[in-house]
Amino acid sequence: MKLLYCAKPTEEPSIREALPDWDVVCTDAKIAEVTADATVDALCVFVDSGKIDAAGMDKFPNLKLIATRSTGYDHIDLVEAHKRGIVVCNVPTYGVHTVAEFAFALLLALSRKVPEAKERVHSATPFSQEGLTGFDLNGKTIGVVGTGSIGLHAVKIATGFGMRVLAYDVAQNEHVTNLGGQYVPLPELLAHSDVVTLHVPYLPQTHHLLNEDAFLKLKPGAYILNTARGAIIDTEALLHALDSGVVAGAGLDVLENETEMTDSTKKLLTHPRVIVTPHVAFDTQEAIQRILDTTKQNLEAFRMGNPINTVTPQATS
Repeated sequence: MKLLYCAKPTEEPSIREALPDWDVVCTDAKIAEVTADATVDALCVFVDSGKIDAAGMDKFPNLKLIATRSTGYDHIDLVEAHKRGIVVCNVPTYGVHTVAEFAFALLLALSRKVPEAKERVHSATPFSQEGLTGFDLNGKTIGVVGTGSIGLHAVKIATGFGMRVLAYDVAQNEHVTNLGGQYVPLPELLAHSDVVTLHVPYLPQTHHLLNEDAFLKLKPGAYILNTARGAIIDTEALLHALDSGVVAGAGLDVLENETEMTDSTKKLLTHPRVIVTPHVAFDTQEAIQRILDTTKQNLEAFRMGNPINTVTPQATS
């Protein structure tokens, strides 16, 4: 079976070694830029491969499988794939600890003004502490929005710092309450949290979950963390909340328009109280190995006629 594998050129040797029974073609181009090929049976993509929609699927008329190396699959039109009989599978868990840890890396950088401190040592007054006073996490209230595998680990880390945990999710996780977390409605979480960290998938129901109305409910001076998906936050609403002082700062590993340098994106990138990183919360040696291992299992299971880790349009309801 022929597999079009979207990855960096440096990954190609290990990919071919891991998949000896596949006719592998590697590309670092986005799907929209790839030449049509009627001989391709399967696509292996990541979130940065671009949208896999009807136009993308049209390029591969014999396509039978789309294997994404991510947990999220909002970059794939599941309804269209289902109509065409194309199996879609993902990597359900690879960054449970990884992404949660990075959220707290962002929080610690914000709370202790690490970027400003780094810049200070290169200034005319390298060891001046003026303006660098931070705040303790111990005793603060954190609101964890989304308590799946990653959110649950965020709760564990937060309790280790001595934080009070409020949680919100459509489906409650008993492990959260066992750790001392308390489930509350989203407006209550926003009103009482010093820090809000997002760990929900991107679905129609979570599009702009933090919008203008949500920021009006937010505790003044709160900090926002997003290592999930950019469009969970309304960018314009966040900018307004930052400028008005409702949001004291934000740590964002994902942006609403990561591939488009819009005016709003530019403002976030240069805002003095915002830390933006380039979608790297997942990027550790251990997590990448877990991604590759599970992807290999997904591809081999499909080749043997027993697909695993499949996702369907119903999964987004």
